Amino acid sequence: MTPYEIISKKRDGLELSAEEIQHMIMGFTNEEIPDYQMSALLMAIFMQGMNKNEIMAVTHTMLNSGEVVDLSHIPGVKVDKHSTGGVGDKVSLILAPIVAAAGVPVPMISGRGLGHSGGTLDKLESIPGFRVDYSIEEYSKKIEEIGVCLIGQTPEICPADKKLYALRDVTATIQSIPLITGSIMSKKMAEGIDALVLDVKTGNGAFMQTYEDSVSLAKQLIAAGESFGKPTIAYITDMNEPLGRTVGNWLETRECIEAMQGDGAEDLMEVTHQLCGTMIYLGKKAETIQKGIELSREMISSGKAWEKFLEIVKSQNGDLEMVKNPENYPQAEYQTIVKAEQDGYIAAVNALETGLTSITLGAGRMKSSDKIDPKAGIVFQCKKGDAVKKGDTVLTIYTDKKEVLETAAERLAKAVSCSSEKPAAGSLILDMLDKTKL
Repeated sequence: MTPYEIISKKRDGLELSAEEIQHMIMGFTNEEIPDYQMSALLMAIFMQGMNKNEIMAVTHTMLNSGEVVDLSHIPGVKVDKHSTGGVGDKVSLILAPIVAAAGVPVPMISGRGLGHSGGTLDKLESIPGFRVDYSIEEYSKKIEEIGVCLIGQTPEICPADKKLYALRDVTATIQSIPLITGSIMSKKMAEGIDALVLDVKTGNGAFMQTYEDSVSLAKQLIAAGESFGKPTIAYITDMNEPLGRTVGNWLETRECIEAMQGDGAEDLMEVTHQLCGTMIYLGKKAETIQKGIELSREMISSGKAWEKFLEIVKSQNGDLEMVKNPENYPQAEYQTIVKAEQDGYIAAVNALETGLTSITLGAGRMKSSDKIDPKAGIVFQCKKGDAVKKGDTVLTIYTDKKEVLETAAERLAKAVSCSSEKPAAGSLILDMLDKTKL
């Protein structure tokens, strides 16, 4: 069939065959099909959706467009975690050393910030000298040597996904569950894992803003993982508030350093230990998830996670002295504070508004060519549920851009709401899904 016929078939809500999907994706990847035709197909998929067979065809095509890493020579069950992205989501920087310190190999291919959400690679690169651009051979060797490596997507891994992702980003087709599933799972299946834990965010700071959409995405991701024979467990976690006390690349990295030394924010560590415990369980280093969580906490209290993090930084060429002495890191040129406007309690901090504002400070990209300022961001002195008096500092803004300070402060002041009554405390872990709940 011609691209025209395939596009019109999906436009009309019909099922595409695996051969048709492969023809379009590989034709676009090999520059035989123009971007305007691929854009039309992406929009048709966005509007009409895809069934299970079509989603698996997309995933397989993107997976097989490049190299699939073989880590079978490394002992142990290799387990990774993937988050669908949020504001202040710095979990990977704490999680990878915890799980590796517990004896589970962690192959982790991460991404950069997208839209209002931050990226693990940008946080890691805020550490002077830290490299994320290793070859597959170097990646494999580092996992063999220290049990963990955190890198970006290499040219050999899922090149079709990389090219499609860039097109989705500019054609308003990012929030498509079939396309998200294919993108995430093709990369995860290519990195050499044996099992996977998923953190599917929901709320105003997530890409899936409704609980129903988040559950639907989680189920599709689990189904894909299990179809490859990889045990997959997903959590639905709340992303209506920024996670932890900081937003911004070095600020978040420094928070992770503090967390690994026992001073982690309660909400951040709740999510981190749940995900770590599940990875440790899937990695067969604990009999249950709960025992995995206990072992995860022990890795922090014993200092083993911190030792492993230092090992990662050294292995990946990062500046160890800066990590050991984070107070020596250069500070942003300008700072300003946002104060509480009344006595009472912090009722909410809008995650989406916080994330979007952080971009204007220099902590994210407005376009792909923008350079991130690792110093820029926001530190929260108060979180949801904290008591405040009028005039108390709620947050501090850091940036080198003097011209954005006033607007950012006004925007963040509106993102924070106070109330006379303390809001009810609740868990950020809203649900757990596995193959039994599909």
